[in-house]
Amino acid sequence: MKHAALTLVTIIAGLLVLAALCLVFLCSPVDANMGIVQKIFYFHVSSAYTMYLSWGVVTVCSIVFLARRSERADMLARSAAELTLVFTVIVLVTGPLWGRKSWGAYWSWDPRLTSTLLFATIVASYALLRGLSSGEAERRFAAALSILGACVAPIIHISVQKWRGQHPTVITGKGGGLAPEMWPPFIVSLAAFTLLFAALLWHRYRLEENRRRIADLAERIAARGLGEEDAP
Repeated sequence: MKHAALTLVTIIAGLLVLAALCLVFLCSPVDANMGIVQKIFYFHVSSAYTMYLSWGVVTVCSIVFLARRSERADMLARSAAELTLVFTVIVLVTGPLWGRKSWGAYWSWDPRLTSTLLFATIVASYALLRGLSSGEAERRFAAALSILGACVAPIIHISVQKWRGQHPTVITGKGGGLAPEMWPPFIVSLAAFTLLFAALLWHRYRLEENRRRIADLAERIAARGLGEEDAP
């Protein structure tokens, strides 16, 4: 039953991604100033939103793990952290591509770009720490690190409003707002990225469950083997 549900979610996510691609490249208007490069907006903003969502899952699960030592919460946090890293990389790749066309440089130490890079460093540190070790101390330290990342994430969001920078604020309207014909592809893109994240998280969590089971089985076999060797 779970496998069928996961398959259904994956198929729907794939269809939504295809629908988003069609709407973005076939139906959305081409910007008069930036041309087709403007279409990066749909993927850049959607991946940034999913980045926040994914790290929110990491933070909540990490708090649950610290409070209750829940193995399921820890597995879900680790799974979501790897996906956060993926979406953060998408943000850091698509952003400079937009920036090169918009303000003439791939990178500037804009407040939002700088805070996003700091957040990416925290996410990468979490993923590296969990990838190198699964010890109790490392898991607790990684959980604390996720809370630090959750404190940096709001700074990324408010940096444009609080500090002057080159990054546009299109959705809030200060950058001109979205044209009515841009909303359908934008909403579908957000839905596609959200469901894609849910499907990938589900797959990654199942992979983590299987990995833990194999590790536990290997430990039991090793312990049984040692027991037989010690027996007279």
